[in-house]
Amino acid sequence: MTYANQLTILRMILVPLFLGLIAYGFPVAALAVFVFAGISDVADGYIARNWPDQKSELGEVLDPVADKVLLMTSFLALTIQRDVFDLRIPLWLAIAVIGRDLLLVVAGLIIRLTVGKRRFPPSLLGKRTTFFQLLTVFLVLLSSLTPIHGLLFLIVCYVTLALTVISGLDYSIRGVRIIKRHET
Repeated sequence: MTYANQLTILRMILVPLFLGLIAYGFPVAALAVFVFAGISDVADGYIARNWPDQKSELGEVLDPVADKVLLMTSFLALTIQRDVFDLRIPLWLAIAVIGRDLLLVVAGLIIRLTVGKRRFPPSLLGKRTTFFQLLTVFLVLLSSLTPIHGLLFLIVCYVTLALTVISGLDYSIRGVRIIKRHET
């Protein structure tokens, strides 16, 4: 159990706490937990990249799972929440984000079962998508502390939607290519 993996597991443990804070109306604490989870994600990535003995197969699986769990639950919770935050994630955006992530998880399993263990590193487009998804969540959480201009939030939501759809298509094309290469 490497330090990087411990940070990843901590991030997964923070998800129920984060959801509870939203559900019981503690928006500032929810924001703090979300920011801490983000810092732990950066820290575990830094540790795994810079110390060879901290990189592991478990971490390669757990880290993206932890990211997906945090993002999907954040989008779900911040779409259905009422009266805790001044902003709410639109349902259409939550459906797109959660749908894409579920598609990626299923596609990853299919690739693993048909091709075997295969690295499927995130693309630059995927990283930008994740950044905008995190920014969307952050803005909703921040709206409990300070007013966020509705037009700014809507623009971020549309950019997040566009990137989510485009990166989902990109990952799908990459997945099909991996499977086709394996078949030949």
